[in-house]
Amino acid sequence: MLSADKLVQLAVKYQTTELNLRREYVQHVFLSHFYEQPEARDILFKGGTALRLLYNSPRFSQDLDFSTGATKTKEIENCAQNTLSEIEKEGIKTEIKEAKETTGGYLAIIEFKLDKNTVSVQLEISTRRKKLSGELTTVVGDFIPPYTIMRLSQEQLIKEKISALLFRQKPRDFYDLYFILRAKNLLPPAQKKVLGQVLKVLSASNISFAKELQQFLPRSHWPVIKDFKHSLKREIERYI
Repeated sequence: MLSADKLVQLAVKYQTTELNLRREYVQHVFLSHFYEQPEARDILFKGGTALRLLYNSPRFSQDLDFSTGATKTKEIENCAQNTLSEIEKEGIKTEIKEAKETTGGYLAIIEFKLDKNTVSVQLEISTRRKKLSGELTTVVGDFIPPYTIMRLSQEQLIKEKISALLFRQKPRDFYDLYFILRAKNLLPPAQKKVLGQVLKVLSASNISFAKELQQFLPRSHWPVIKDFKHSLKREIERYI
């Protein structure tokens, strides 16, 4: 289990809160055991947490998002339950606060008890898409030894992130696009044509980006979100 001393060291290193680091720790622990389960072979990791853990996005994330085209709800539930059983062997108490089948897949809210602290993570698995491309990837981090996962292909991951931005227009989606545009070779060429639409959405928005994003970003990145609307607009205009 993550020690208090290690937590303090990492909080200094990443310039963030201990809550963000506790949550990221249990995300790593969950993923490492999740992909040991046979049922997880066709469940592909994606979303903002994938950008964080696989591409080193500065933004800490609250949820674990996946897509699957073949796995049934009962198999998903078994996979999640077996994963939590393995985690409890490490001395981390777990509790499923909510679990249900949704119109688009499966959702669960899980609490992890780390000594006197409780961390909540939302697990969401989409079953909407049938044609998915997955890639075997090794995850390396500061918390636990390297482990292997199945992830959604880079092209589909980025396409879904931009689609999510246009649909729900949450601050985290705008920041993820900013990271994608700033990173090398992350934006698929086919997605450049959508950026004009994103720019219109951004221009019409009245979001308090700094208020929403500050808690999930290292202090060194706070200047970026001080005038984030202008910063993102400038990045988009580089591509259109």
